[in-house]
Amino acid sequence: MNFQLTEEHQLIRAGVREFCGKFVDPVANEIDQEPRFPSEIVKKLAEQDWLGIPYPAQYGGAGSDYLSYIIVVEELSRSCATTGFTLECHTSLASYPIFKFGTEEQKQKYLVPLCKGDMLGAFALTEAGAGTDAGAATTVAVLDDGEWALNGSKIFISNAPVAGMTIVFAMTDKTKGTKGLSAFIVPAGSPGLKIGRHLNKMGIRGSLTAEVLLQDCRIPKDSLLGQEGQGFRIAMMTLDGGRIGIAAQAVGIAQAALDESIRYAKERVQFGKPIASLQAIQWMIADMATEVEASRFLTYHAAWCCDQDLSYSKEAAMAKLFASETASRQTNRAIQIHGGIGYIKEQKVERLYRDAKITEIYEGTSEVMRMLIAGSLLR
Repeated sequence: MNFQLTEEHQLIRAGVREFCGKFVDPVANEIDQEPRFPSEIVKKLAEQDWLGIPYPAQYGGAGSDYLSYIIVVEELSRSCATTGFTLECHTSLASYPIFKFGTEEQKQKYLVPLCKGDMLGAFALTEAGAGTDAGAATTVAVLDDGEWALNGSKIFISNAPVAGMTIVFAMTDKTKGTKGLSAFIVPAGSPGLKIGRHLNKMGIRGSLTAEVLLQDCRIPKDSLLGQEGQGFRIAMMTLDGGRIGIAAQAVGIAQAALDESIRYAKERVQFGKPIASLQAIQWMIADMATEVEASRFLTYHAAWCCDQDLSYSKEAAMAKLFASETASRQTNRAIQIHGGIGYIKEQKVERLYRDAKITEIYEGTSEVMRMLIAGSLLR
């Protein structure tokens, strides 16, 4: 077994670190405090060919592997979790379903501009009464006079206000439960599509999250993604890959918390010596470093399984579960190491603490991850 990153992967990491130092770090606090969407950074990500990293060049992608993409998400999130998640949502949730299930015409029409950065994408599955329970969705789609008419609403939809297209899940046969769920490509500007109120979040505050309202939303018949009734399978397969991306985001946040803690422990002097010389601080940092590395290995292993075309649903769940809970623990420890100053808004660790929590919730809560892992072992 070889745990060493290839030269290409190391170059990608170094390139993203340099990019973050120039363009992301200087504005990360501003993005959080205002808050504002990092549109100028997203434009630069497109210029780097990072919006379609794991997709073939024929569709405008970079043709790299999934691990390369995961490294980019990790490093961006190390500087700014908003930016890392914006990329993850676009690449994992919006682009993947079209790449995996779309027709060639759909790929040319949507995947190519998504990969090139000519548009951003969103993924609309969650409803106010249907989060984990996707079969309880009330949004419906009816074929009417050669068009699909969609009615309902979605909530917590990231990238929605800036998306050029959204993958929307709706019931085409409510009597079949999850087997009656279908997926649709809904372009921005479609008649009857409205983006609702922006949701003011605790963390990743620059990420745009809003309601999506569908009031007799009319889209062409060929907007169906995959087969009718295949929506649940599309959603679950998409979320499997997305969870590796969220794990990478969590690893980046946790690594940043460790970086800040080491720096501060060396600089902060109490009782005539740096607090890094105190055993209590040393043990916290040792635990932090160990858990960050464990999270990274779980995440990279899940990405490797994806690249090898192996089953990775359990591996993705394990990576997300452990990495997200690690991020919450490490950011908590980082504030403890910083003491009172860590509780102040201008400090990066305060932002990291708020950003970390959502990684335990979106794209499947920690409780759902445990259900998936246990289910795979006990079936």
